[in-house]
Parts: sequence; structure tokens; C-alpha cells
Amino acid sequence: MFTGIIENTAIVKDIVAQGSNLTFWLRSEIAGELKVDQSLAHNGICLTVVAIKEDLYAVTAVAETIKKTHIGQWKIGDKINLERALQLGMRLDGHFVQGHVDGVGTCIAKQTLEGSHIFRFKFPPAFAGLIIEKGSVCVNGVSLTLFDIALDEFSVTIIPYTFNHTNFGQMEEGTCVNIEFDVLGKYLLRQQEIS
Repeated sequence: MFTGIIENTAIVKDIVAQGSNLTFWLRSEIAGELKVDQSLAHNGICLTVVAIKEDLYAVTAVAETIKKTHIGQWKIGDKINLERALQLGMRLDGHFVQGHVDGVGTCIAKQTLEGSHIFRFKFPPAFAGLIIEKGSVCVNGVSLTLFDIALDEFSVTIIPYTFNHTNFGQMEEGTCVNIEFDVLGKYLLRQQEIS
């Protein structure tokens, strides 16, 4: 379980194909604090640390993860948002995030204001029932508040700190992102479907 508050970033240093899996070697200043078998959110994808070498660590994505996220598009040099799992007793500054990406969205507009940035995203319309005005969403692992929603689009505002300390600073129109919708909305929608 995560909160969507990014604590650090990593740079993709190597990508190794192993059958239908992809293993990523990443460099991060928190690599030395990690341990093998630890869960870590990468752009919102919950992945398990499988190896550590000095300031590098490795995670493996299986076919299902590659199919449902944009991890298959990662390239050497890409900057990835990181968050370690929530510890009991800590503050919940974002919202409950599972690290289970629902689908891939696309940045369709980017606007810089005085002191903030607005990003607009398009997403698969099958998820339209999971967004509400001023609700929560997780984009590339970042907990954000939705506004200006449409059937298959929404906007978010990014403060300067988040813009500078996540990969939002490199995001352009056309960039693909991982989206996880609010888990509470998923349960409510499922309840309606079976009632």
C-alpha cells in the first residue's frame, strides 16, 4: 500500500529481456536503503526489488504488468518516480494507492501558469465511472486531485515542488502515463454492477 507521495526518483540504467519478462536496473540514491523482496512503486507500479548492487537495484516486470502499464516503453535514461510502501503509524499525506495500475493515459495538454502547471490527460473511457470532480487519482505514482473532468479526460494541477522532484518536469504532450483510479470508487462501481 502506498500514498502517492513521491519520495525519490531513479534513472533506468539497463533493461534485460528474459522470456516474456523485463528486468530493469535502476540507479537511485536510496538503493543502499532497499532490501531484496521489498515492494517499491515505480511510476505507480508496485514492483519487487530482486537484486541490489551498490547504488543500483533491479526489479522485474512480468507480461501482465507490461500489458497493463507503460513500463514496456521505458528507455535507458528515463527518470522514474519512486515511493516505498506505507508504514503503519505514518501520516497518510496523499490517498490510498495500491500500486496496481488500471491503465495507460496520455498527456494531451500542458500549461504553465505563474507558480503552477496544469496537465490534461486522456484515458480509456471504460474507467469514466471512477472519476469525480475533486476526487483522487494517481498519475505515474503521484497522488493528485482531479478537476475539469469529462467522459475520458481530466486535468490536474502540479505545484512547483512536485514538478521539480518527479518526472512531471520532463512530461510533454503525447507522454504516456500510468493511471490508478481511487480504490473506493472501484468498490462502489463493482457493488453497483452486482446489485
